[in-house]
Amino acid sequence: MPISKKINGLMTRSSWIRKMFEEGLVLKKQYGADSVFDFTLGNPNLPPPPEFSQALIEIASQNIPGKHGYMPNAGYPETREAIAAYLSKEFSIPLTFEHIVMTCGAAGALNVIMKTILDAGDEVIIPVPYFVEYEFYVDNAGGITRLVPTKEDFSLDLDAIKQAFTERTRAVLINTPNNPTGRVYDEESIKGLADIIEEKGKIYNKTVYLVSDEPYSEIVYDGKKAPSIMKYCKDSIIASSYSKCLSLPGERIGYIALHPELSELQEVISGTIFCNRILGFINAPALMQRVVSQIQGVHVNVEEYRRKRDLLCDGLITGGYSFAKPEGAFYLFVRSPIEDDVKYVRTLQKRRILTTPGSGFGGPGYFRIAYCVDDTTIINSIPGFAETFQECLK
Repeated sequence: MPISKKINGLMTRSSWIRKMFEEGLVLKKQYGADSVFDFTLGNPNLPPPPEFSQALIEIASQNIPGKHGYMPNAGYPETREAIAAYLSKEFSIPLTFEHIVMTCGAAGALNVIMKTILDAGDEVIIPVPYFVEYEFYVDNAGGITRLVPTKEDFSLDLDAIKQAFTERTRAVLINTPNNPTGRVYDEESIKGLADIIEEKGKIYNKTVYLVSDEPYSEIVYDGKKAPSIMKYCKDSIIASSYSKCLSLPGERIGYIALHPELSELQEVISGTIFCNRILGFINAPALMQRVVSQIQGVHVNVEEYRRKRDLLCDGLITGGYSFAKPEGAFYLFVRSPIEDDVKYVRTLQKRRILTTPGSGFGGPGYFRIAYCVDDTTIINSIPGFAETFQECLK
């Protein structure tokens, strides 16, 4: 076998998102892009805000010595300080530049975190549905995932999480607003989760981390706000990026934020900086670090995603579908009218509607729709959704 047996096995479980996206490319070539309704990839369709373009032009035109050279592995101090100042105001927590490590997106941040905190065989509790790449990130560091169910409305099931703890538990990894459900975990759930982590840490006489993946933290609707894990849990670590809030997924710019009261903070800081290097990321992109330092608090027009959500939800309700209305991010997790979600997604594909099976997120019986697309894609797909629903009832 030309590749490792392990990787070959993992590839068979790899992301349905990419698989459906690639099949969509074939359909678009066959029928034309306008005749294919592609909801597979969470690729923001809104342009970056004008402040980003202005800052990019300004920095690109400046004669800065070493503009494209190496910098400290944790990132430029001024960039880290700008992010720390913004988060301190948002969280009411006194963060400084040393609590921030710049990374190659949130994916890079999560890999660095897992490499830093996990020993081989350590367990990470993850509520489902979940972004399937998490399992690979944990495995990259030699860890083991323990998947736990959420409630019917996809809110956290604290009892299930509590029961999943063992003496090998090292972290709980959450994602809020959630991909694929759009659920924003409320303040009571975050506080309850923090209490469990503190209790279990005392029982097992070890540090258990609450890790939160938050690239959608600015994309929240209807007056809601994603509560800060740092308010309730001192052993908390945030992984985030500007891929969604600034529509910059291809620029791979993100960060790790460490709670200033984290257990053995300096050791963890040193570990994340070291792992950022040895994992091959080395440092986050230089130009993007300089840009984001100037536009903290700026984000895309979230109201546009809210409007797309409502446009899609209204159409699907008319077509007979049921779902929990998303509170954030730009995904809708819809109950399949038949038990086999993969089969249903294939049936939708016959009408050139591309979605992703819920099984790919640990949520069989559902399918995910990424509605970060043009309005015409949503509007023109609604009849096909309704026809497929009726066809499966016959």
